[in-house]
Amino acid sequence: MKNFCNLLFFLFINHLLAAQSNRYEEETRSGYQGGAIAGLQTLKNSVNFCVIGDWGKHGMYFQKEVAQKLGEASVGAGADFIISTGDNFYPNGVRSVMDPSWTSSFENIYAHHGTHVDWYAVLGNHDYRGNPDAEVEYSRISRRWNMPSRYYTVKKIINQSSSIEFFFLDTNPFQKEYYRDESYKTKVEAADTLAQKEWLEDALRKSTAAWKFVVGHHPLYSAGKRKGKTGDMLTFKPLFNKYHLDAYFAGHEHHLEYDQTNNDSFHHFISGGGSEARPVTSAPYARAVFSAHGFIAVSVAETEMLAQFVDHTGKIIYSVTIKK
Repeated sequence: MKNFCNLLFFLFINHLLAAQSNRYEEETRSGYQGGAIAGLQTLKNSVNFCVIGDWGKHGMYFQKEVAQKLGEASVGAGADFIISTGDNFYPNGVRSVMDPSWTSSFENIYAHHGTHVDWYAVLGNHDYRGNPDAEVEYSRISRRWNMPSRYYTVKKIINQSSSIEFFFLDTNPFQKEYYRDESYKTKVEAADTLAQKEWLEDALRKSTAAWKFVVGHHPLYSAGKRKGKTGDMLTFKPLFNKYHLDAYFAGHEHHLEYDQTNNDSFHHFISGGGSEARPVTSAPYARAVFSAHGFIAVSVAETEMLAQFVDHTGKIIYSVTIKK
């Protein structure tokens, strides 16, 4: 009887492992040799994507290691696309579509087959130090780079009755300190924050998507370097709650974090560990925070969402399931 129970347990574990690694096995049979993320899971009938931010360090600061694992996760999850939360190019953005940083920080680093899917990006403060419009223009050159304007929407279909709508923001002009900094002053003064906020409210109000996600560079909350200094972004909080936003994805802070407050309808994620990792602390809203190089793998089905934090070694360091 004991041996029979052991056999059942063995078969059950093997079934779970097979379910998790099935896509890798399928790809390996086809000749894939690019590595795997142990235990990576996706929901049934889901849209799958990865979120990475603050990465453009010309391959330094663990950017290459994270890029490799990003590719492996993309293959294992069958990722439909990758989202960048900004600070795509350090230290001073890019000057034009011909800037060498496109090659040294993006094209040559994210060379894994799994990263050759659509990228949807927003602008970070370091991108503002260069020519932000060059990152918009690069969309016309690159097959995978997508930034049609400084703020825009993208809709993804889950099934016949369910979809996700993403609202990509340019949060830089909403940071008051940038108006006193010569690195940003001219560019943020030229932006129309009222027009962008009206656009966002109109888009959220008209959206018929089951899931609504907003992506911006600057977080509303942080348990990292800028803890207590993210107040400028709280201007978006009433809007997010009014239209029942499901999640906000940010970068800017060089770590991984998941936040949830009792007063918010939305879940708050920071994915800014694309190259650097800074010290973190605790906060009442922080459900999980890691000083880690890495990214977030997300799977969204009709009634639930799964977010898995993956570090530069390929280890899943945190996982959370959110019910719709």
